[in-house]
Amino acid sequence: MSTVDLARLQFASTSIYHFFFVPVTIGLALVTALLQTRWHRTDDREYLRLTRFFGTLLVINVAVGVVTGLVQEFQFGMNWSGYSRFVGDVFGAPLAMEGLAAFFLESTFLALWIFGWNRLSRRVHLATIWAAAAGGVMSAAFIMAANSWMQHPVGYTINDAGRAQLTSIGAVLTNPVFLRSFLHVILASLITASVLMLGISAWHLRRGSHTPAFDRSARIALVVLVPATMLNLLVGSELGVTEGTFQPMKIAAAEAQWDTCQPCSFSLFQIGGGEDDHTPTKIIQVPHLLSLLATNHWNGEVVGMNELQAQYEDQYGPGDYVPNVFVQYWSMRVMAYLGSLVLLIGLWGLWRHKRLAESRRFLRVAVWTIPLPFVINTAGWVLTENGRQPWIVQGLQQTKDAVSPSVGTASVVVSLLVFFTLYGVLAIVGWGLMARFARRELADEPGPDIRENEQELEPSY
Repeated sequence: MSTVDLARLQFASTSIYHFFFVPVTIGLALVTALLQTRWHRTDDREYLRLTRFFGTLLVINVAVGVVTGLVQEFQFGMNWSGYSRFVGDVFGAPLAMEGLAAFFLESTFLALWIFGWNRLSRRVHLATIWAAAAGGVMSAAFIMAANSWMQHPVGYTINDAGRAQLTSIGAVLTNPVFLRSFLHVILASLITASVLMLGISAWHLRRGSHTPAFDRSARIALVVLVPATMLNLLVGSELGVTEGTFQPMKIAAAEAQWDTCQPCSFSLFQIGGGEDDHTPTKIIQVPHLLSLLATNHWNGEVVGMNELQAQYEDQYGPGDYVPNVFVQYWSMRVMAYLGSLVLLIGLWGLWRHKRLAESRRFLRVAVWTIPLPFVINTAGWVLTENGRQPWIVQGLQQTKDAVSPSVGTASVVVSLLVFFTLYGVLAIVGWGLMARFARRELADEPGPDIRENEQELEPSY
């Protein structure tokens, strides 16, 4: 493997690992805030117990997720100095906003929520968890704005030094790719958290542990899961249309469509279709579906990879502009098929919502559903990032020109092994703690309550 391939592998592995925690953090903060809101309005102490239970899982996830996220920014300077020099003036703006505004908002109010029990009023304490959740959403917004700029650069100019320079932050924050991908990520976070809550609740319901409380959390999870999944399937379809406009090669590769077609069918499975096989055997094709997904038109045209390759060679010069078709094709289907499966499981749960504690088969399935959103999220990121190759910034800079020229293969291999080791330890610690606390029963007494009135209490020492 070349230095570029190793650097890509390192960034991909750390990014995928970090993104295991991101949707859990965003989604759990929102559903924890929802549980606490229910307690605030109903004064039902079962909701208080559930708030503290799932809030503990949120805190554990944040603690590990923050550590993994810090590595991402260091890698821009270590392995990708060519990229940092070229787009630092643009990419740095949303990253600075994420660090200085959103992250501080999230961490500050999460700390107030953790240590505010029995010190803040109910109303103020509830506001802190919603503010922390809002901070997580804002963090995602700024990161997705930066990533979307790489998919479709807007609001910039190339200065005399040959570097990209930001001219309009408004254009970056209204990028059509950003608006759809950001909503896609937020909905994916809600799906991830609701599946996690549903699976944990189902685990306890199977054992008869605090059945009334976990029956409520399972129902809330289902109420969030089903509409969020339905909406995200629609948003994902619209995002595909947007990417088909600005990154047609990505969409063509996702169907292994080498030749231009109109109308275009969507294949459920295929054999072949890689870089050396331009005549794949497509099995069970759905007529017109690819045209709808890529263009929103029944008879829409999808330009094939062969024609796009010729266009890009004329526009950018000789080179291979086709991404890894096998990865692109199957990552798209893993995301779509498993997403549909999650929706079916959610609908099944809603159908049985009045008898969840008695639905042993559904509860067993719900527990085993927990890994599915993580696989879906990973497939979605692979689809997005692999489909942009060989570009690191679409149409402006190729990945091979973005690596640090002073970093050798040996250095990348050593750092890659170190990251694998450290992240392996973090995985054992982080997920071990999550599993340990998720299996704990609800406390009979939820601990010190926060005060009922709006007057401040003196701190107790």
